[in-house]
Amino acid sequence: MISPLTRTANTRPEHDLLGDIEVPMEAYYGAHTARALDNFPISGAPLASVPHFVRALATVKQAAATANRDLGLLPDEKAAAIVRACEDVRGGALHDQFVVDLIQGGAGTSSNMNANEVLANRALEHLGVGRGSYAVLHPLEHVNLGQSTNDVYPTAVKLALDRHLQELLVQLGLLRAAFSDKAAEFAGLLKIGRTQLQDAVPMTLGQEFSAIAVTLAEDEQRLAEARLLLHELNLGGTAIGTALNAHPQYRERALAELRTLTGIETLRSADDLIEATQDVGVFVQLSGVLKRVAVKLSKICNDLRLLSSGPRAGLNEINLPPRQAGSSIMPGKVNPVIPEVVNQIAFEVIGNDVTVTLAAEGGQLQLNAFEPIIARALFASLGHLTAGVDVLTRHCVRGITANEDQLAANVASSIGLVTALSPLLGYETATAVAQEAQARGCGSIELVIERGLLTRAQVDRLLAPEALTGAPALPTVRPTDETGR
Repeated sequence: MISPLTRTANTRPEHDLLGDIEVPMEAYYGAHTARALDNFPISGAPLASVPHFVRALATVKQAAATANRDLGLLPDEKAAAIVRACEDVRGGALHDQFVVDLIQGGAGTSSNMNANEVLANRALEHLGVGRGSYAVLHPLEHVNLGQSTNDVYPTAVKLALDRHLQELLVQLGLLRAAFSDKAAEFAGLLKIGRTQLQDAVPMTLGQEFSAIAVTLAEDEQRLAEARLLLHELNLGGTAIGTALNAHPQYRERALAELRTLTGIETLRSADDLIEATQDVGVFVQLSGVLKRVAVKLSKICNDLRLLSSGPRAGLNEINLPPRQAGSSIMPGKVNPVIPEVVNQIAFEVIGNDVTVTLAAEGGQLQLNAFEPIIARALFASLGHLTAGVDVLTRHCVRGITANEDQLAANVASSIGLVTALSPLLGYETATAVAQEAQARGCGSIELVIERGLLTRAQVDRLLAPEALTGAPALPTVRPTDETGR
């Protein structure tokens, strides 16, 4: 790495409030970014690792340049060059120049400056002059006109989170549809439900999968609600929300342009910009919803692993698609690797929620200096959840099959079936039957018939799928002979 104080043929001199510094000649970034590279070698994940965020920064800068041009504050030629540079970055160019680490001190200042410098130098190229020629077009005086990190950074974070949320919602919808499809496929398969890992009362495998689809739909709704909260912005508030150094009409014009550029018509300005500049409650809210999604996904994956456990010494009621060999020592072993990776993503998201909570609490007075770690945590949670949901849908749920013989055997041998007979037998008699069946290792239904407590016809009527589960009468596996098998 080139020393920031050593001039070479491959560097150009730049200057900031701390003095002179050398920047690589080919770099589009400038002095502040070069210092940030030296100051924050933290995670190894640069801004460029979150393309939505880089595009969001360029989008905010483009809206600002257009608003300042319309207000007569930025000459047409300079505004056009900045807009063109922003469009380049929004189209995917120069992302490799967004090199500052996501985890940084300064409340995101280095991220804002990285964007200012890259866009300024790209705009200078469009004007036909060399990088670093800031007398022609300056990162702060022109690209950052009417702005502060404290309104640009959170606005860009919210826009990037909005895009990530859209992607997660799409994947959750596909996962929900996959579970709904399986619910229909398994609608006629009777099984034993379980509470506290003990045999409970019957249900259908379709009902079990349908319940998962319903819980995912609820999470989609909660995420959609959280997404709307991201659309309240403090753009135009500058340093602390007083709009110092911004034109009185800048806020309205920049926001209108932002709606046009993003296509998000529900973007709106906060009622109190001072409050909005210091408040990160929306990030806490979103993180909490993501934790909710993660917890429920992890529970779903726990259930899939339990239901597929075995295959000989476990529940073995469903089969998960085999994805890879499961052991370097045990031949033939196949592990539930897809649910396992989603479990781990959930653990990470839960940990990220703790990070967001602590960072939000750590804010002081008119600004929260810890928005970079909040942003990094939320970007990771959203990105990993989206990828995890995708692989869970494609590599697991769509390929699940049912072990019908095992389901039928579990129903036939279950003591829990006697619950359906207790209204006729009475609780005490039903309990005695269950205890005797447990002691003898036989099914409770065969014992009821053997003892003459109910006739076969009565048992069949009480154990019909529609009576047991509330599900429509469909072809299903149930006891058909005197042994209950």
